[in-house]
Amino acid sequence: MAEEEVEKIIHHTKRIFINNVDSYASKCIAKFLSACVVGASLVETDEPEVEEGEERLSKDDHPKVKDGTFQIVGTIANKNERRPSYVLDEYFQLKREELLERLMECDIIIYNITEDADQMDEASWAISALHAEMARFSQPKMFILISTVMTWALSKPVDADDPEIPFTEEDYRRRRAHPNFKEHINVEKLVVKMGKTKSSLLSTYVVASGVQYGMGEQVFHFFFKTSWLGDLPKVPIFGEGTNVIPTIHINDLAGVIQNVIDHKPKPHYLVAVDDSKTTIDDIVKTIADVVGPGKTKRVPKEDAFLTRDLRQMDIDALFVNLRIEAVYLKESFNIHWVCESGLIDNIDRVVEEYKQTRGLLPIRVCIMGPPAVGKSTVAERICKHYKLHHIRLKETITETLAHLESIVRMEDGETEAEDSATSSELLETLKENMDQNGGRLDDQYVIRIMRDKLKSKLCRNQGFVLDSFPKTYEQAKDLFYADDDEPEDMRSKIPPFNKKIIPEFVFSLDSSDAFLKNRVLNLPESLVEGTSYSQEQFLRRLARFRESNVEDETVLNYFEELDIHPEHIEITSSDDQEYLVVTERIIKSVGKPKNYGPTSQELEEEERRSADRRLRTEAQKRADTERRETEEAQQRAARWEEWSKCLEEVKKQEHDLLEAQAVPLRNYLMKNVMPTLTQGLIECCKTRPQDPVDFLAEYLFKSNPQVE
Repeated sequence: MAEEEVEKIIHHTKRIFINNVDSYASKCIAKFLSACVVGASLVETDEPEVEEGEERLSKDDHPKVKDGTFQIVGTIANKNERRPSYVLDEYFQLKREELLERLMECDIIIYNITEDADQMDEASWAISALHAEMARFSQPKMFILISTVMTWALSKPVDADDPEIPFTEEDYRRRRAHPNFKEHINVEKLVVKMGKTKSSLLSTYVVASGVQYGMGEQVFHFFFKTSWLGDLPKVPIFGEGTNVIPTIHINDLAGVIQNVIDHKPKPHYLVAVDDSKTTIDDIVKTIADVVGPGKTKRVPKEDAFLTRDLRQMDIDALFVNLRIEAVYLKESFNIHWVCESGLIDNIDRVVEEYKQTRGLLPIRVCIMGPPAVGKSTVAERICKHYKLHHIRLKETITETLAHLESIVRMEDGETEAEDSATSSELLETLKENMDQNGGRLDDQYVIRIMRDKLKSKLCRNQGFVLDSFPKTYEQAKDLFYADDDEPEDMRSKIPPFNKKIIPEFVFSLDSSDAFLKNRVLNLPESLVEGTSYSQEQFLRRLARFRESNVEDETVLNYFEELDIHPEHIEITSSDDQEYLVVTERIIKSVGKPKNYGPTSQELEEEERRSADRRLRTEAQKRADTERRETEEAQQRAARWEEWSKCLEEVKKQEHDLLEAQAVPLRNYLMKNVMPTLTQGLIECCKTRPQDPVDFLAEYLFKSNPQVE
């Protein structure tokens, strides 16, 4: 585009409102428009497609258009997320009166109702409220409703004799909505109606979007994720899979919105779909082939409703059968298509977007070291933390042989004759070579098997931990050599290598020979039996390792030549704490995981296990408390019984003592007091004095033998 033409079409900055700007579609549209120049789509250009990491006509690309970009504001559903740089302002849970004032500040209002059915009521209110406030407009406004082709799902064919004739925008009055999208069509009609009263002040447009894909995926995300994880040997196709799904790349939809804003077209109703006429069967097979195992299977349609990762809106979209063309876009708009021919023809680009947007990048690790240093222990822990594939030579060879045998037997009934013949030939070659070498394979076959494993889709998707292989410099060169289709930088001094399978991180574990020998000697007999950890074999292996790592050309030297610098870690103890520290050190070097976190099922299972552990802990605490209280009660009862016995004994001793002390006094009383007292009482009875007590006292005093 010439500078003069750019200057002619540049307008003042426009403020755009987008609802739920933190959702999938709204976020992509907001990011796209924030990098666009107002009016740029009005000029025909030979501008190439936007490549990954580039922004079309961003305000930094041309010094004369800095004031001509769009300003993005909008509502958000989740306040916890950090506001992106391309959004000027965000609104969270505004009241209707406050939201209306924010809408009045904007030149363009975009409402996306393709993702959240709850937004339909707000969209209806927004267009009605703006229409009622037209007298307050300081300048014309535009309202764009992003709807869905699901409002066409039950439309009768244009020609009953030829149902494959596609619909166009001109047929929009004949459209019939899917039962779950009838409210969508009501909102569409309201928006079109409001734009016909005074379009000079409030112009309205409805853009019926095809099923959106790209930039991380939404509706098709289940198939991408299932393929990427590789948990299922075959990716499911729900139902017959023969239904045609109209689609559009999310950035192409954003380009349509840009053109609507710039062109202000006459039709109020537009359809936004790409040129593809593909079935869901073709789409899933392509995704499975490029991302996953390459195999699919048809499952009952009802299984889709049992899949937690699929919403009702997604399921409805996957089963729609609709042929529709966007004629007006082709004839009147200036769209720089990203995927004009559809998802299948652009699958490599879409897959790369999916991986980059979701941060699904492989982590490739190699762990080297002498035998018995604990490489496998560390590798298993790293694999568990990052969900990587543990690649060991012996297991990989066994797995390859088993896989070849299954192909030869044609267990699945789907193996091509040519593949079966090739596999049979390779299997015979490998077995013959093993017979000739006492059960071992020559390096050329080992390298082939290991290279195929590293190039498998699962390893390329999630990554791997390569355990103790390669063992020599030559093996490393043969294993990681560059493919013929990889470009070679003639200016680089680094030897060519395969960037898709080369480890990013190399860790060399080491320890003293004395420590390693002692560790092997202390291994349980059950672990040593049938392995190479018997004393003689281990010593030979350790000696070979030391000999091969004193030369200039070692495996670690190979990585150094590629500017992949190994990290050396010394092992000084064989307890779990030592390997925990080593694992944490490696995790710190590698960084955060670059794959999916725990699934909802895994989270629920972990929550259930945590709840079980919590219940068991609480039950154990209650049992301990009850046992402690019972023991304390028993101890108290025993102490009380012992104290009672002691008390009784003390009382008895005191009684006996008192009894013993009372004998002399009793004898004295019986001998000296009682006779006189008895005689006194007799005399008192005889005399009957007026004061008996005084009489008795006087009598005792007079009759006291001690008184002379």
